[in-house]
Amino acid sequence: MAIDKSEAKQANYAFIDGQNLYMSIKNQGWVLDYERFRRYLTDKYNVTKAFLFIGHIPTNTNLYKSLQEYGFILIFKPILEIRGQIKGNIDAELVLQAMVEYPNYKKAVIVSGDGDFYCLVKYLKNKGKLLKLVVPDDRRYSSLFRKFAGDIAGINKLKDKLGRKK
Repeated sequence: MAIDKSEAKQANYAFIDGQNLYMSIKNQGWVLDYERFRRYLTDKYNVTKAFLFIGHIPTNTNLYKSLQEYGFILIFKPILEIRGQIKGNIDAELVLQAMVEYPNYKKAVIVSGDGDFYCLVKYLKNKGKLLKLVVPDDRRYSSLFRKFAGDIAGINKLKDKLGRKK
């Protein structure tokens, strides 16, 4: 089903820092159910497109397929292995995609607690295009985001709703 131009202007898009989301939730001791999270973004914020930025690991094909089936648009970054740690920093890709898509969405939902996105959040806020800054843990996120306190929602408060059932 194609979205016409007038509908697209009413659409909200999510831009998700996959690594920050995954690691922050993991550090809280629970597992995010991505299917339920995608539904939540649609129901709560009217998100029609959810871009998930992640490092590409060839052995994760089944995970990527599932995420796409749930409705995420995956944007991959090649990963690097440095001293046994996998790195796939997606900051530039997320900011670039948010700006490339800028004319196509009414409001943006940024999902990250990483202060590297301060300039993007500030710009969107100043332009009236920031709907919500969704942080994985509203007790632990970059202090740069303090000035956006009224725009912040914490996923940690939704563990019962969005946590994976065992």
